[in-house]
Amino acid sequence: MGDYEPDVADLPTAQITEAKGALNGVSNSESGVLYRQIRQTPLNIVSGRGSYLITDTGLEILDATCGAAVSCLGHNDKRVHEAIQEQLQKVSYCYSVFFTNSAMERLSKFLVDSTGGKMSRAFITASGTEAVEASLKMAVQYFMELPTPQPQRVNFIARKQSYHGNTLGSLSVGHHVGRRALFEKVLAKNVSHVSQCYPYRDMKPDETVECYVGRLAQELEDEFQRLGPDTVCAFVAETMAGATLGCMPPLPGYLKAMKEVCQRHGALLILDEVMSGMGRTGTLHAWEQEDVVPDLQTIAKGLGGGYAPIAGLLINQHVVDTLTKGTGAFAHSLTYQGHPVSCAAAYRVQKIIQEDNLLPNVLEMGAYLSQLLHEKLDDHPHVGDIRGRGLFWAIEFVKDKQTKEPYPPSQGVAWAVHASGLKPEHAISFIPGNGGIDGINGDHVCLAPAYNTTRAEIELIVDRVTRVIQDVLGQ
Repeated sequence: MGDYEPDVADLPTAQITEAKGALNGVSNSESGVLYRQIRQTPLNIVSGRGSYLITDTGLEILDATCGAAVSCLGHNDKRVHEAIQEQLQKVSYCYSVFFTNSAMERLSKFLVDSTGGKMSRAFITASGTEAVEASLKMAVQYFMELPTPQPQRVNFIARKQSYHGNTLGSLSVGHHVGRRALFEKVLAKNVSHVSQCYPYRDMKPDETVECYVGRLAQELEDEFQRLGPDTVCAFVAETMAGATLGCMPPLPGYLKAMKEVCQRHGALLILDEVMSGMGRTGTLHAWEQEDVVPDLQTIAKGLGGGYAPIAGLLINQHVVDTLTKGTGAFAHSLTYQGHPVSCAAAYRVQKIIQEDNLLPNVLEMGAYLSQLLHEKLDDHPHVGDIRGRGLFWAIEFVKDKQTKEPYPPSQGVAWAVHASGLKPEHAISFIPGNGGIDGINGDHVCLAPAYNTTRAEIELIVDRVTRVIQDVLGQ
């Protein structure tokens, strides 16, 4: 899930104006910033404290999503500030093409060890999108450097309603319709998409989990056959679907079945954990909860907790061995890869997660969040589905609960909920999403509290969520 940011590009102009205007009517004519929505000035955050963001007007907003599932420790942890200061006093930058640095070495060893050695090397980048780009290049190079090269393996298969980043390469493997639309003609033509794992809408009423998983695996098999099995380089999927589909955990056996298809045809499995990884689902790596190990894995948001831009690609031993015996180099580099300050910040974030025993808290508070959401919202006539894992949850809205009919896209329901949440009387931030059903229809909001959240904060989040939904959609 490369660097997801909520996007209002899919909404009608009137809805954009209404949603954004409800947040801040300040003129931006004197600003030097190219805002995402150029004609609207967003709220100005001047400080943060724990789970709260504070605006220049003094409004304290409950950050129920850690931004885009980034600020896993909340805001303003002095221990991370100290680690950054310490690294700045040593060296702030060196070019990783020529040099290594102790901060990168320390973080990379931590990451490899955290997988129990299942992944053997780390390539540290500055963003999740960059990590996804690196994974695609790594996959292609792998097949070029096998003892018997397979240069025909140039096709990638990914999933619908997925998101992997915003550069042309990562946008090509993703399936965020709104973000792809403007650039469709220049996106890569060697990527195809199969169905997402979406039991709420796609699993038949009389279908067992095993049968549904088998059906999805057969669809992937059919796509391999359509393309030519020996032309497929990799299957790319979010271990747990992120904000585009809305916090959808994989069903039991799903990822294992998909990997078996890949292995049968010699293709790689790339798992994107930019959003769901580094503790968000209750284990440091989301794939630890599945009977599967990826060939390549991307990580980002929870890695550095927002204290510095950082992401990474974790590489399975057999891939490293192939490159080592081949050219002995990765044909890819980035100016800010392995940035010492970012690595120092990320390492301290990860040590705090360990020292404060936060992963058990993610599981405990995630279970409590699930319990309260179901208690408060299961009976709401316009809440169709509540789903998630750990501290990563989504609420899908429907016009009709019985038929699962979505709201018309023109109503912009998810963005109306988001805008209402930022009103002073609610003061809570969500991640809104639309188009989860087919790229056009479907509305949901995501919740992703900090790993150190408390029972009291979970109760406050659910209380505010409930009031916002009632404000927008009625009792």
